[in-house]
Amino acid sequence: QVQLVQSGGGLVQPGGSLRLSCAASGFTFSRGAMSWYRQAPGKERDVVATITRVGSITNYADSVKGRFTISRDNAKNTVYLQMNSLKPEDTALYYCKADVSYTFSTVAYWGQGTQVTVSS
Repeated sequence: QVQLVQSGGGLVQPGGSLRLSCAASGFTFSRGAMSWYRQAPGKERDVVATITRVGSITNYADSVKGRFTISRDNAKNTVYLQMNSLKPEDTALYYCKADVSYTFSTVAYWGQGTQVTVSS
């Protein structure tokens, strides 16, 4: 079955960096447009960054532009989120998402979530 296994979260001081990873299995990774979302306590889950199936196009939420970078390694079936210059407002539960294209449909799958806490 499809699995998205996340790793790399944790506690970091403001201005620090973290890299999140999301290892995919159970589907042809190059068929999946990948994205990262986050959800802070009491708030909705919002998209942070997206990357197309071959990685040629990326998009970012305004709040993270210039600080976060999404990338993917199709040989390793993994998508990454490099987060630099972290701020307390980046504190949230981060999720990776795969939108996988099949013959007649596109199906969304979610990772288990990983906590990122930015605090001094």
